[in-house]
Amino acid sequence: MISSRFALAVVFILTVALVPTAIHNYFGLVVDDGKAVKTLHPILDTFTSTPTNRKAQWVEEMFDSNDWLERLYTDSHGSKVRLFMARSYNHKRLYHHPELALSYGSDMRSEGIVLLPGQPEIPVHLLRSKTGLAAYVLLYDDEFVSNPILHQIRDSLSLLFRGRKPLTLLYVSAPNTSNDSDFTKSAAASILIAAIRSFRSEDSRKDAKARRMNENDDRRTRNNDFLGVPGALARFISDKIN
Repeated sequence: MISSRFALAVVFILTVALVPTAIHNYFGLVVDDGKAVKTLHPILDTFTSTPTNRKAQWVEEMFDSNDWLERLYTDSHGSKVRLFMARSYNHKRLYHHPELALSYGSDMRSEGIVLLPGQPEIPVHLLRSKTGLAAYVLLYDDEFVSNPILHQIRDSLSLLFRGRKPLTLLYVSAPNTSNDSDFTKSAAASILIAAIRSFRSEDSRKDAKARRMNENDDRRTRNNDFLGVPGALARFISDKIN
C-alpha cells in the first residue's frame, strides 16, 4: 500500500510520464516548419537538372520520408552531380550511413568532416571511393548538424514535452572524380552550397507553407486537439492540490 500522503506526488509523476506517450504515440504531434525540399529550384547556379527515376516507395521504406527529391545536375562543361534531398521525423533513418542506400555498391569510406565557407561554416560529411566521391549535410531547425548522435541526445529531453521536428539530408555524389581532387573546389561542393542556399531562402519557405496548407489538414486537427492536454493536466493538478 502507498500512504495517502504520497498519492498526490505519485499521481503527478505518473501523469507527467504519460505526456511524452500521448505526444508521440497517441497524438503523433510534429512541428511543421513550413519548408519542403520539393520547392528546390531545378536550376542551381550554372547547373540545370533532370529528375532521376527514383521511386517514392523506395524512399519511404529507406528514409521514412515523403518529402524528397533526386535530380541530376549538369553544367555547360558536362560535369554531373546527383543531388538527393529528403526530410524525415525519423532522424536516424537519414543520418545513419545514408551512403549505404544512396551510393550502394560504391564502397564509400569516410574522410571525416570538411568545412565549406558560409555563415556559419558548413560541416560536410565527406566520403570517397576508388571511382568517385559523395558528401552530405544535415540540417535541423535551420542549423547544421556535425554530430548527429550528440544532436539526438541533446534533443531527446525537449522531445518529452513537444512534437518532433524534421531533419533534412542533402546528399551529393559525383562519380569519376579523382581521389586527390579538392572537394571544396568541386562541382559537388558547388551544388551542395547552392542547394542549401536555395532551400533556406525565404521563397522556398513561403512556397512550401502554401503547399502544405492544403496537404496537412488532418495533422493540424490532431495537433489542435492536443493543445487542450496541458491545460487539462494543469487544472487536474491544481484541483488535487486545492
